[in-house]
Amino acid sequence: MSNDVDRRVFLGAAAVGAAVMGASGAEAKAGFTLRHQVYFWLKRPGNEADRAQLIAGLQKLKAIPEVRELFIGVAANTEARDVVDNSFDVSEHMVFGSVADQKIYQDHPRHKAFVAENSGLWARVVVRDAVDI
Repeated sequence: MSNDVDRRVFLGAAAVGAAVMGASGAEAKAGFTLRHQVYFWLKRPGNEADRAQLIAGLQKLKAIPEVRELFIGVAANTEARDVVDNSFDVSEHMVFGSVADQKIYQDHPRHKAFVAENSGLWARVVVRDAVDI
């Protein structure tokens, strides 16, 4: 058998395996991750109690099994440049193993409780989801 035939057989088997698993091409590759980045602007910027409540609520989300990693931060006081937006108050960065895991997280009762308990704190939220390439 030629290398071209071997390669086609391998690629065909990989495609069938991904389809059977219900995974997209990106999710089928080893080490797939979805990065869920959320930026919060408080209704009362600089209010320490509001910020502490939001951070405490975010920390509870780590208990959701589909959350692989959770990082919580505040805006850094870095050099002012046109491309830097450090106007947010709190950010969180989560890592999921698949788009399906992120959907489970969105629907999880703990996440819904977080939104219900804390949405009154923020004036604006921006979400950026990205997958590894």
